[in-house]
Amino acid sequence: MRGLTMLLVVYSHVCNYCLGEWAMGGNRILFLLRLPCFFFISGWLFYRAETLWDRETVIRTIIKKFRVQIVPTAIFLLLLAGPSLFVSRLGATKGGYWFTFALFEFFVIYLLSALACHRSRRCDILLLMSALVISAAAFAYDIYYNRYFANMGWATQLLGFLSFMTWRYYLFFAIGTLTRKHFARIEAWLDNSRNTWLLLLAVFIAMTLIPQGDYFATEYLRFSAGGVAGMFLVFTGFRRHSRSFCNDQKLGRALIYIGRRTLDIYLLHYFFLPRFLLPFGQRLQSIDSLPLEIATASGIALIVVALCLITSRVICLSPILGHILFGKNLKTEKA
Repeated sequence: MRGLTMLLVVYSHVCNYCLGEWAMGGNRILFLLRLPCFFFISGWLFYRAETLWDRETVIRTIIKKFRVQIVPTAIFLLLLAGPSLFVSRLGATKGGYWFTFALFEFFVIYLLSALACHRSRRCDILLLMSALVISAAAFAYDIYYNRYFANMGWATQLLGFLSFMTWRYYLFFAIGTLTRKHFARIEAWLDNSRNTWLLLLAVFIAMTLIPQGDYFATEYLRFSAGGVAGMFLVFTGFRRHSRSFCNDQKLGRALIYIGRRTLDIYLLHYFFLPRFLLPFGQRLQSIDSLPLEIATASGIALIVVALCLITSRVICLSPILGHILFGKNLKTEKA
């Protein structure tokens, strides 16, 4: 699932940066589920039932995540932007590298929330409600930024540095952790009800039909309900056809390989995006053929991912470089 979402991220960036139109190739629909899936699976993989989140464990985990997520991203942002533009790229989108910054912040928010309420019997409800509040607040900040928040001085700069508007996705990260925690119940709901998949599909389609505007209520409903329905659709699809995605199947082996190297691909792919294809993208848009757009963007995305994997493999021939640039475990790499 993580491998697929990484492919969708590169696909989206090919449409946007290389072909000149982010909404082409069905990207307008994929937008609703791509990042929710990514943050959902990140939360799923982060949750550990056996871990007691005391103060020492929280501090140790935050330090580890900072080394693995922030240090490599800062290095690649410096390489991509150059020393003269590095500081100016530390705003909300981080020169395109906002995802790893936001994910690190989600780890911190979740850990502090878990530490604060781990003794409460309603800890899960508190975590979910706080995630919903954080997500809605960040979404409202983004929608009404120009109207209310653009001229708040240092506060605007701070919220930009924190990429606060991207905290809208924390809802899906939190749902990922709770899904992993209560998987037996959710598995029964997904598997035992024949109407579950149809219900999720109906909700997702309904959200795609809501016209885009600047009204918070409808936009956040489209974002949150569409994202939740979309990510569970993908999750359910992988589970129902899990045999096809095992390591002994070619497709499964490929997606697993990509999924284990998402950080490498994410950090490297901006260097390989063929931005010189913009004139070709304009001609492609004039043809107005969805199958052709999908085939073209998919082919370019696969080439970009392949180049990233080859480059990552070469870099990791040096365990020290793999450790510094991609957060690889130094002992494992040496072994």
